[in-house]
Amino acid sequence: MSQISFADAEYAGKRKKTRREVFLEEMDVVVPWRVLLKIIEPHYPVAGRGRRPYALESMLRVHLMQNWFALSDPAMEEALYEIASLRSFARLNLNEPIPDETTILNFRHLLEANDLADDILKAVNALLARKDLLLKRGSIVDATIIAAPSSTKNAEGERDPEMHQTKKGNQWFFGMKAHIGVDADSGLVHTVTTTAANEADVEQVTDLLHGKEEQVWADSGYRGAPARVDRENLQWHIAVRPSDIAKLPEGRAKTKVRKAEHRKASMRAKVEHPFRVVKRQFGLVKVRFRGLAKNTAHVVTLFALSNLWMVRKQLMAMTGVVRPKAA
Repeated sequence: MSQISFADAEYAGKRKKTRREVFLEEMDVVVPWRVLLKIIEPHYPVAGRGRRPYALESMLRVHLMQNWFALSDPAMEEALYEIASLRSFARLNLNEPIPDETTILNFRHLLEANDLADDILKAVNALLARKDLLLKRGSIVDATIIAAPSSTKNAEGERDPEMHQTKKGNQWFFGMKAHIGVDADSGLVHTVTTTAANEADVEQVTDLLHGKEEQVWADSGYRGAPARVDRENLQWHIAVRPSDIAKLPEGRAKTKVRKAEHRKASMRAKVEHPFRVVKRQFGLVKVRFRGLAKNTAHVVTLFALSNLWMVRKQLMAMTGVVRPKAA
């Protein structure tokens, strides 16, 4: 075991826990490290000629922190030098080489090239299903727009050709869409697809259903979805457009429709939770990369991590770990 640096020794001796440290302690408990390492290991370079690769677990931990804290490759490298809690989580110290931004970039490219983000989401959901936290009796489908830079001040002199613009309400957006299928019981994401922002939500509905649900909830943008899904005995709860409700005459019938729509909206509200986590908790304000494939890998990883974040208390209780508190 290598000797730790003075900076890391000083950090280890301090008593106050920050919110970042509490977050990392919680995620250290709930992330299925052994399973994720097993997924990546066959694709990770082994020691041989040339520079010895960093420990796979350290690189995975760095990659997840990069997603949690919305850090670019250079910013992640600097953070590892500057913030002791991040080094500790990654099992690194200043007496040994710290992964540089190129190493961090290459690890992300390795995951992208082998489509491992989908495998990570499946592994996380398999764990949650075994813990009876992901039941899959019903699904809620929805989509969110993720903005992309509209600037043409780049080497190509053009906007990202795989991103497109769309109008929502009276406002125009340029970027991509993340489409998700969410477990109606838990609010956890079971399926993710991505498209350019101008694709209609209903076009993705078939790919968002896992095939075992008995009921589906969706907003009015999914009208026509039942005709696209060839499954009998599937009960649909698609929102009625407000303009259609407004046309109804006042009376008991209209009141009944409004109450039914309120019940649908209460259920659909669960789909907003993972969107909030990836956008607010993990900082996905704009796409980070150029091209749909790279951003898809990023988004899928974030939703896998959002699932763990949303049920971290239950998972920690199952392991008997007392949830840490910030001072």
